[in-house]
Amino acid sequence: MSLRKSKSSRAEKVLSVKEQQQKIDEVRRLIAPLSDELLSFCSDASISRFLRARNWNPEKAAKMLKETLKWRLEYKPESIHWGDVADEAKTGKIYRADYKDKYGRTVLIMRPGFQNTNSAKGQIKYLVYCMENAILNLASDQEQMVWLIDFQGWTMASVSLKVTRETAHILQDYYPERLAYGILYNPPKIFESFWKVVKPFLERKTYKKVRFVYSDIPESQNIMSELFDMDELEQALGGRNQYTFNTRTLPVK
Repeated sequence: MSLRKSKSSRAEKVLSVKEQQQKIDEVRRLIAPLSDELLSFCSDASISRFLRARNWNPEKAAKMLKETLKWRLEYKPESIHWGDVADEAKTGKIYRADYKDKYGRTVLIMRPGFQNTNSAKGQIKYLVYCMENAILNLASDQEQMVWLIDFQGWTMASVSLKVTRETAHILQDYYPERLAYGILYNPPKIFESFWKVVKPFLERKTYKKVRFVYSDIPESQNIMSELFDMDELEQALGGRNQYTFNTRTLPVK
């Protein structure tokens, strides 16, 4: 199975370039007028992502985009600075890798077993910071990123259902079509019960992008070698890079 592009739902519409532009223009009319502060966030490419997330329905896409713009005005994700989240980052529970996948997509490493705070607000702020940072570092020809989730040290006590629900909400509703793949690396057996709880929070298009990979199953390891240069990928994730996390190497926006 090729991982170059995320697979679309069978029901997803296929439109010509002209038809896509007409849908984009319609959404732009539906969300007008916009303040200068929000214009840059409403490029054709951005509107197109919201349309794809709503199967090219302009009314639904416009509603989704309006809610996102309201959130950005209130939450101000672009204004989160390193000093605001440095304590959350200390253990390396989320960081942007210093390499991209084979298709030029930004890679976010996540280690939920390294959770170091009890603040849901702080955890979400750090997630948003990392998302904004990853987007800023996307290649010019890419819109999506890969989440590489390493389960070393993970237990049921490592996660908060509240934070998990909020993470799903933020990813799907405020950053639509930004995820290419979510790779779950070596999830323990007990994660299966947690996944059954989490899956209903996810839209079908999101959970279809999730891949389970196990270091002791060669067939699943093929996913890693297709996505990544194994010389760049950390040894902890099945690669040959001896990189060890250190806060001094964190990419700072």
